[in-house]
Amino acid sequence: MANSPSGDSMTERLVRVLETFTTERTVQTAAEIGRRAHLPSSTAHRIVGELVDAGLLERDEDHRIRLGLRLWELALRGSTALRLRQAALPFMASVQSEIREHTQLAVLEQDEALFLERLSHPEAGANITRIAGRLPLHASSSGMVLLAHAEPALRERVLARPLARVAPETETDADALRRVLARIRREGYIVAPGTVEAVSTGVAAPIRDAGEVVAALSVVLPRDTDPAASVSALRRAAAGIEAALRADRPF
Repeated sequence: MANSPSGDSMTERLVRVLETFTTERTVQTAAEIGRRAHLPSSTAHRIVGELVDAGLLERDEDHRIRLGLRLWELALRGSTALRLRQAALPFMASVQSEIREHTQLAVLEQDEALFLERLSHPEAGANITRIAGRLPLHASSSGMVLLAHAEPALRERVLARPLARVAPETETDADALRRVLARIRREGYIVAPGTVEAVSTGVAAPIRDAGEVVAALSVVLPRDTDPAASVSALRRAAAGIEAALRADRPF
């Protein structure tokens, strides 16, 4: 696509417009989108208008903009994430019914843990994750499972960066994290108290498809809960999801 005077392509500008929407910021004006996407006002209004015409964005009666249903529809067509979510949901429901706490499914996406699904019990404890939300790989139980099984180059790239302390007990020492990741690969799960919130413990296990770890299944427990039942439930569920993925694998 043609470049703008600033050197960025139309594709780059479209992506910047869409990335101004977050799980917390779901509605914006065109002017706000332009400022956050670092676009001239006229360019922002033109791109927003074209995306609205295409159904990728929607404009409400107050002229505020939100993501359009067509964007959701296109994203799901042939999506590997949809296949994974569909295979996982029945087993997530079983875990959630047994443990009665938040049950989550996450994948590795651009060096972060992206949460595809979350099931919650009305009496479940604290949890900051949301569907389509992200957490750092080094700070969440799901993220550490994904990081433990990532390509070595990706793992070292993440560990070479300054690691943010999300909670007081978040491990930010790269060598200590390497030992944690090795233990995950050896034991097949992680129990991570206080790494995201001081009052919670994350427990996570890997999900494999064709031998590769493609996702992490986790629960978020109150800090004083014995994690043993959750570890067993997650490992059973992961095995069930893997069997469902094998049965659904195209030949």
